[in-house]
Amino acid sequence: MAKFELKLPKMGESVAEATITSWLKEVGDTIEADEPVLEIATDKVDSEVPSEVDGKLLEKLFEADDVVQVGQIIAIIETEAEIDNDDSFDLEEDTEEEEDLVNNLEARVENAQNTASGEDYSGSSRFYSPLVKNIAKEENISLKELEELEGTGKDGRVTKKDILGYLENRGEQGSTSISEKSKQEPQGEKIETSRLESAVAKQETPVHSGEDEVIEMSRMGKMIAHHMVESVQKSAHVQSFIEVDVTNIWNWRNKHKADFQKREGEKLTFTPIFMEAVAKAIRDFPMINISLDGDKVIKKKNINLGMAAALPDGNLIVPVIRNADRLNLVGMAKAVNDLAARARQNKLKPDEIQGGTYTVTNVGTFGSIMGTPIINQPQVGILALGAIRKIPAVIETPEGDLIGIRHKMFLSHSYDHRVVNGALGGQFVQRVAQYLEDFDKDREI
Repeated sequence: MAKFELKLPKMGESVAEATITSWLKEVGDTIEADEPVLEIATDKVDSEVPSEVDGKLLEKLFEADDVVQVGQIIAIIETEAEIDNDDSFDLEEDTEEEEDLVNNLEARVENAQNTASGEDYSGSSRFYSPLVKNIAKEENISLKELEELEGTGKDGRVTKKDILGYLENRGEQGSTSISEKSKQEPQGEKIETSRLESAVAKQETPVHSGEDEVIEMSRMGKMIAHHMVESVQKSAHVQSFIEVDVTNIWNWRNKHKADFQKREGEKLTFTPIFMEAVAKAIRDFPMINISLDGDKVIKKKNINLGMAAALPDGNLIVPVIRNADRLNLVGMAKAVNDLAARARQNKLKPDEIQGGTYTVTNVGTFGSIMGTPIINQPQVGILALGAIRKIPAVIETPEGDLIGIRHKMFLSHSYDHRVVNGALGGQFVQRVAQYLEDFDKDREI
């Protein structure tokens, strides 16, 4: 019997470590090749680590909430196959030069995480995982507070459970501080402060009866909630709406979708057609493809379109189609279908949900005719696609105006009014509409 070393796989160029969230297999369990063994989480995405071989789980080298480096051995699997662990599942060639590259990458990631969190962790004698640092940043927890936390992880590390537990009790600690401070105030001010605190507490504390169900938000749900609130607080959101006649697109797709599926093995949906039009419009208006860093505008070279996708648990994730303006319609359809399928299966890589420069979301999937989406930071714009509806409309012809049935939809463009004025925001969505209405109904695919 041979022993196979299961290592933490490489999950993207910018990811050097991950936190083990749970083990799906226990010691002694039988494992098939490609079967998930454990679940891991980075500060961006959750994923599973599958086995490379058939066998039996012999040893777990880490426990839940432990932080593991990319390439580190996390489990031993006993297998009947002959395995050379030096070559199996290698993520980097065993050369000094590439080891230096990995070390430099980890150092850069650590520095970036420290900078992003707003705290300098270099003076701390404790190790804090990216997940803990991310939660600390989102909840405005200082390094001093972290240092005072009692960690239950390996070597006294602060785990996700520790910091979430601290957050639950943080409000009570804050109330105590207010009470102590109020003792020093004059009696009249103390009474008014007490009344104010009571009123605020009544407003902010949700009341539920014993018959209500209390549901804990998932980790991803909490991340999305923080991301959305942060975006609304940061960007000056404004919207422009335009109605588009997509009758030519509707008829063209119905004509070609069966042949497309037969030839390409892919479904032809409306999404790649819309994404193609958005990419063309961004190329015409490059100042939509920007981000804001303080007082500096960063004009992006590449057009990387984010595509909001619904997950089975109700959460949303935004995989990115890189260099979308360089894809033809077939390539765009394959990219859209692939990312959407793997998003539903929770098989996206961390790099595939980063680096977007503009986002498109299809609210029409759920029957909404329009929406006012929240900007996906650090981008400055997001486009919502409404439901396609058959409606009576005026048709202009050389012989005069007629009333006919047309397929129409609304485009809703949310943009950051700090850097995108109404003219640019309106012209951009108008250009998208023009590309859709001018779609060639005789186009070959």
